[in-house]
Amino acid sequence: MASITLKNIVKKYDDGFPAVNDVSIDIADGEFVILVGPSGCGKSTLLRMIVGLEDITSGDLLIDGKRVNEKAPRDRNLAMVFQNYALYPHLTVFENIAFPLRLNKGKLTEERVKELVLGAAKTLELTDHLERKPGNLSGGQRQRVAMGRAIVRQADAFLFDEPLSNLDAKLRGQMRAEISQMQRRLGTTSVYVTHDQTEAMTLGDRVAVLKKGILQQIASPRELYEQPVNLFVAGFIGSPSMNFLPATLDGTVLKTPIGDIPVPEEKAAVARGKDVVLLGVRPEFFEDASLVEEHKLQHGAKFTAELTHTEWLGNEQYGYIDFEPSPEVRELLQGLARDMDAEELRPQVVVTLDAASRIRGGHPAELWLDTRRLHIFDPSSGDNLTRDAAAGEALTEEAAAERKEEIERAGRARTAAAGE
Repeated sequence: MASITLKNIVKKYDDGFPAVNDVSIDIADGEFVILVGPSGCGKSTLLRMIVGLEDITSGDLLIDGKRVNEKAPRDRNLAMVFQNYALYPHLTVFENIAFPLRLNKGKLTEERVKELVLGAAKTLELTDHLERKPGNLSGGQRQRVAMGRAIVRQADAFLFDEPLSNLDAKLRGQMRAEISQMQRRLGTTSVYVTHDQTEAMTLGDRVAVLKKGILQQIASPRELYEQPVNLFVAGFIGSPSMNFLPATLDGTVLKTPIGDIPVPEEKAAVARGKDVVLLGVRPEFFEDASLVEEHKLQHGAKFTAELTHTEWLGNEQYGYIDFEPSPEVRELLQGLARDMDAEELRPQVVVTLDAASRIRGGHPAELWLDTRRLHIFDPSSGDNLTRDAAAGEALTEEAAAERKEEIERAGRARTAAAGE
């Protein structure tokens, strides 16, 4: 295992365009870090620079404290798992997993090769498929074989380049869980690239959000969700996405297109002196006012709005409220949509409702909003004016402590298993 340190990493192509621009990340030994962002944000380029498939224009890349900028990929002792599996169709599963070991002719005995392959196959539940060819396997099994080939190398770190994008939704969910459990058991430093924020939120110890080659924020998934640093991170992380509403302050009331919302004084204070702010509201901050427990009412505000329609999903419902923004706000929303590689951000508010709610589209509805959890953004800079940096750091520190405990527990389990 090894730590990986990126210091002011820059990648410029011949036309001078910075695909990666001054990125600095410290990845601890045994940590699982996710690189996420829309297409073209530089995440795959950054991964390829770590493994040595792309030259570094400037900056330093350190593995276990040693600078490796000029080292060839084979000398970095990193294992990469690709999106397209990269398996040899004429070889069995056993031989595909053993392939990197066969390259080191004379360094390993056949008994040692077999031991490593069988150990990886057991970890990935491939023992029953060792004599099969890749063409006779499912997509999930093929991806496991690709991971097995990485495991047997006993590399210092695993690098994953969108390994699940070729799988269907159900299988992606299953494989996410398997990769996460495998990484915890092995305790191997891992860097994982994805454009899917759900993968990022469920897999990573920390997530690095990139936009146009620039690192926006790196933190635990929970910190990104609860304390985003700017509009881009807030809009990119979370599904359904955070709602953004233009608002003007009158005393301690934010006047928005969907109604007047009284807010706590500490929220109002950051909006004072600004002609307009953007109110960031996640769908789950709303509830059907008739279903809110009495003791919660004091922590929010009621308002009346008309939903265009609702979608009932069994365990919950989504409601939709359209609003008409000013031309300036509409352009801001469209610019944010382009940054997130989305078609558009409609001037629409999505609210999450309890499955028992009887609110329906076309009729005025009384909604309750938890005003303690609102975010207020500066439209010009995109900064989150209500971000509590200390609270966010505490969330990431808590996640790091949990990761350390899990790795230690997995290490004890490995030691116990080896002693049997």
